Amino acid sequence: MAIRKIPQRRCVGCNISKDKRDLIRVVRNAEGEISIDTTGKKPGRGAYICKDVKCLKLAQKGKKLEKAFDTAISEDIYARLEREIMRDE
Repeated sequence: MAIRKIPQRRCVGCNISKDKRDLIRVVRNAEGEISIDTTGKKPGRGAYICKDVKCLKLAQKGKKLEKAFDTAISEDIYARLEREIMRDE
């Protein structure tokens, strides 16, 4: 029986590769709207962040999501990400 490969993605906050299912995906769609993708299947450019508030704060301080999407990220997105992380802990 073949061993199934688990996809790896890099967190924009801590820059460490982890299993895709252990990260939260943030996506920018074709219209430029930023949203949180809980399913991991929304179309658009994706960036991943650990389910850790420290990584979120690092990403916010270094404007790493802004750099990944080449657009401004509202405080509302960061607040929703923090609530999502707190819900998962």
